[in-house]
Amino acid sequence: MRQRPSRQELIRRRRQGGFVGRQGEIAAFREVLRQVVEETEQFLFHIHGPAGVGKSTLVRQLETIARENGALTVYLDESVADVVEAMEAISAQLALQGAAMKTFDKRLAAYRQLRHEAAAGAAAGPPPAADGEPPAAPAPSPSSVVASQVGLVGLGMIPGVGAFTGAVDPLQVAAGADRVKALFQSRRSPEDIQLVLSPLQVLGPVFMEDLTEAARRTPSIVWFFDTYERTGPLLDVWLRDLLISGRYGALPPNVLTVLAGQPGLAPSVWGDWLDLVTDWPLDIFSEDEARRLLTQKGVTDERVVALILELSERLPVLVSTLAENSPASLDDVGDPSGTAVERFLKWEPDPDRRAVALACALPQQFDTGVYRAAAPADIPDQLPWLRTMPFVTDRAGQCRYHQVVRSMMLRLQRQRSPESWREQHTRIADAFSWRRVSLEQGAEPDGGWWHDDHWRRLRLQETYHRLCADPRTALPEALRELLDAYDHGPTTLRRWAQTLTEAGRDTDARGPGEWGARLLAALDTEEPGPAALTLLIDQGRLDNAARAKAHTLRGDDLRYAGRYDQAFADFDVAVALAPESRRAVGGRGTTHSLLERYEEALADFDRAIELDPTDSWAFTWRGDTYSSLDRCDEALADFDRAIALDPESLWAFAWRGDVYRLLGRYEEALADLDRALERDVTSSFVFARRGEVYRLLERHDEALADMDRAVEGNPDSSWVVARRGEMYRLLERYDEALADLDRAIGLDPDYGWAFTARGQVHTALERYEEALADLDRSIELKPDHDGWIYYERALARRRLGRADWTRDLTRAISLFTADAESTGPGAQVGLGNLVVVHCALSSWQEAEDALTGFFALRPSRHQLRDGITDLTLLARVVPSLAQRILPFQVRLRDALDADG
Repeated sequence: MRQRPSRQELIRRRRQGGFVGRQGEIAAFREVLRQVVEETEQFLFHIHGPAGVGKSTLVRQLETIARENGALTVYLDESVADVVEAMEAISAQLALQGAAMKTFDKRLAAYRQLRHEAAAGAAAGPPPAADGEPPAAPAPSPSSVVASQVGLVGLGMIPGVGAFTGAVDPLQVAAGADRVKALFQSRRSPEDIQLVLSPLQVLGPVFMEDLTEAARRTPSIVWFFDTYERTGPLLDVWLRDLLISGRYGALPPNVLTVLAGQPGLAPSVWGDWLDLVTDWPLDIFSEDEARRLLTQKGVTDERVVALILELSERLPVLVSTLAENSPASLDDVGDPSGTAVERFLKWEPDPDRRAVALACALPQQFDTGVYRAAAPADIPDQLPWLRTMPFVTDRAGQCRYHQVVRSMMLRLQRQRSPESWREQHTRIADAFSWRRVSLEQGAEPDGGWWHDDHWRRLRLQETYHRLCADPRTALPEALRELLDAYDHGPTTLRRWAQTLTEAGRDTDARGPGEWGARLLAALDTEEPGPAALTLLIDQGRLDNAARAKAHTLRGDDLRYAGRYDQAFADFDVAVALAPESRRAVGGRGTTHSLLERYEEALADFDRAIELDPTDSWAFTWRGDTYSSLDRCDEALADFDRAIALDPESLWAFAWRGDVYRLLGRYEEALADLDRALERDVTSSFVFARRGEVYRLLERHDEALADMDRAVEGNPDSSWVVARRGEMYRLLERYDEALADLDRAIGLDPDYGWAFTARGQVHTALERYEEALADLDRSIELKPDHDGWIYYERALARRRLGRADWTRDLTRAISLFTADAESTGPGAQVGLGNLVVVHCALSSWQEAEDALTGFFALRPSRHQLRDGITDLTLLARVVPSLAQRILPFQVRLRDALDADG
């Protein structure tokens, strides 16, 4: 039995049979499809001209021709809002035609998940600091600065650190990129880190590989980008690089691209390549073309022809629409006044169809469900007829009016009956609301409903129709909704701003239109995120809850841009407006932590836990804060609670394992770090920490194997490379230590801890000038942070005959004494260091007292070994002290032997 054609196929046949005009373009396109791909020079076509001249109609005709010639086709319009969405849409449409891009789809799914993780993780704060390393935001690595300057981590490419940090100063952007790298380096592979920071660099080549495979199995692939005047600014650079420069790989020769939009191509992007573009400018129909179309439609009465030519101004969409019912006589013409749309409605003899045509102009697009909400309930189904109209585009069941016709119909209805206008838009808005609420009855996606694409589309259309129904009352809620859109991402906010603009245009209402225009202007400034939020804060008349969220979002952006004072101001306002906002309180706590204001951070994390005692994140980060304060028992209690609330929490296991390491509880540390690696087998942070535990257990081969895996997993992390260098130093493999520390400093020229470690290597090699230069740089970067830096510099100065060496020892004693008076592992370290420094100053009684206190705290084996090593180095640098130092070395060695 022969399969019956679909409604869409019948529509396509009808329109193809009645197509008039543009014969030159059609013939040229057919010829290109017939040629051998290697022989054709035409692969990029640009259709352009004013609204209504038939660009979309020609695109549909070319698409039909391409399919008839065996091509796979893809059609994109303004429904795609960025490059990733464009690639996703291309993949989806090719899959429907039997050419699935499976590898790309898999990486795209990973990217979506990583974006969600980045948003959640970055909101939680920075990753842990290395031992002796300040947790405040480091200067960006050179690679990140370069990346930011060439746009690889530009607008919106740093998810979770503020949607718009891409437009601030390049150094701030690079710093944000480094923070995201640090966030992920402990949980994800280098490929995943690159994917979340620079998605096009990862997705682009994978997309091209799958596209090449699809192109190999078909005569040709043709992409159609309609309404390119809207998507061009977002897609231009990517499309040029894809088609011409080969940035993402070689383009198969049988891939053709058709762009259709109102203006010409942007000279700044395409200027050097316009010779490769086949330019097809379209104008209104010639009178001969218009008359031929009218004749084909059965319109032959000269008075009717003349009226149609006058009303349509020979715009193809209007000529075709007015000719649709074949008005044949003078009686059909009647009063020649009115618009083209009014004349079309007059000539449509069926009143039900006239009513449906007007009603279905109200939604921006419609399917069967929206049609039922828009069309009068007492009229039989006219949707099949409506789909055949020349001003309606039907794609996969989603119908859209041509904008020229829709604008005329909207204006006509608005003027005829404002009350009916409000009632109809309200009914359509309620229909979208019902769909949205029905969707919410199911399982909520991770991160909330704003992460569901279908839900967002329903919410956006609901917002549009509420604004159209009553702009004055709907605008405040729409402005509040912008904050949620901003929180989701830059593409979403831009869509909402464009919808405000469209609602203002379609209702002729100043409020939504002006707000949309101002927001879009803010998004084009140098600091789009703060600019958009500032506009909403200053002029949006938000209620207290909305203002609190706006200040919290701006505080997040400012914090990750390194503008801490301004971030604090925003968080303070947010907390004052909404004292119950855990996000505002937690954001402020994280900012305190970045500045090492640990007591203030604790207060905020305490409050966050009070607000939500089930929040694993708050317990994890409060535990890390306790750890930074050497309050290890409290840190362990918090990590235990975090793990009880979330047994899959990688960070809670990793950080608890690190506290066990500091306490000398190495077997427990290994167990936790092993559990962390079960949750992510690529975590560079966990490998580095486990390697350190193996070293302390003198399992050196395993230690170095883990450090190698940490570096392999994240070779651009200055922290990871420096940790391996430190391990080589402690194992007295100085050449390898220097190589790693040189590399770490090359990755981050302001990495103070790496300068300290390299200075220690130079001291061990008796290169005191080099040691002094490195230690001076470390103190310059972070003065008074670590007493050991001053001790090491004192040794270098003493060896170089500098009289001021004792001044550094005095400063070291002050800092070590503060450590010794603390609780936890810091007290052991402080007392052990005091033994060494007092020996260097020949303060023998003070050294004895410090050693007694050190033994009382039951030092670990590695602390005993470190003391022996440090005293041995001191005896080498100051030989005159060797005999007096020897008894201290012996007592430490005896304690080590007894422990063994």
